[in-house]
Amino acid sequence: MPLVTVTMLKGKPKEFRKSILNVVHTSLLAAFKIPDHDRSQRIIEIDPDNYEYPPGKSDNYLTIEMTIFLGRSIEAKRTLYQEIVTGLKALGITSEDILIVLQESPLQNWGIRGGYSADQVDMGFKLDV
Repeated sequence: MPLVTVTMLKGKPKEFRKSILNVVHTSLLAAFKIPDHDRSQRIIEIDPDNYEYPPGKSDNYLTIEMTIFLGRSIEAKRTLYQEIVTGLKALGITSEDILIVLQESPLQNWGIRGGYSADQVDMGFKLDV
């Protein structure tokens, strides 16, 4: 149940934004083996006057932040990064314009499915991938 936030400059077409979310979701399916229906994503668009990013980056620069359950292997995380970069390259976004940050949180810090902590619930998929 990764919570995904993509931050980018305002003004990109709706189809482009949706394609970014699709790349991220497909990458999560491949790397973390989450169920296909497990999708909680948002894009935050920032006015260019309010968005500073490192020198040498283009107006396609974006950050992808994910809050995830604790437990994924380093290999799964590395696979995720590569899957995202490869998928976004097909959209014309270079690897230099992508920053991915994972924030891991223990299961007991997630309140889900009617107010239970995630460690009390059968998630229906493995976390130790």
